[in-house]
Amino acid sequence: MRPIDVIEGKVSVLDRNDVDTDQIIPKQFLKRVERTGFGEFLFYDWIRDGEIELEPNPILVTGRNFGCGSSREHAPWALEDFGFEAIVAPSFADIFYSNCTKIGLLPAIVDEAHCKAIAAAGEARIDVDDETIDCGTAGVFPFEVHPDIKHRFLNGLDDIGITLQNVGAIDEFESSGRAFGPVTTAI
Repeated sequence: MRPIDVIEGKVSVLDRNDVDTDQIIPKQFLKRVERTGFGEFLFYDWIRDGEIELEPNPILVTGRNFGCGSSREHAPWALEDFGFEAIVAPSFADIFYSNCTKIGLLPAIVDEAHCKAIAAAGEARIDVDDETIDCGTAGVFPFEVHPDIKHRFLNGLDDIGITLQNVGAIDEFESSGRAFGPVTTAI
């Protein structure tokens, strides 16, 4: 993951509530083992049928309960691969929210009125450290980021990076011989 402090640029708008992961990335495209290459299939059915058009801008503004449905990690991968760096919505499905934070895709929660203002502004600057979304004359809106998630974003740390912060203690444990001690199991 790369460090992320500020995300800024044009805004794409998906004015829908309850967008599930099956719509974000349909099941027939889940056959890859890599995290890349999913962007071209983002909202495949809706785009193919002409229901929506989306530009790969840095910021996507959408409706409440975004990412509901199955817990597939491919949904955040597809959004990121398409070009989005942040998703702004009134609410997210819990597992989807967590999956986004693990890859460096910022899910920012703001109320519906602020989502509409951000969408109307067409451009925004999201400051992760200050926890604000600045839309120029449309206003500056706060959002909250859990301190652990903020630490991940500002320092570019995925799960492996978090673990490697303790590499000294890990090396010490492994070199002490305790890692190879007796194994006891209860029956």
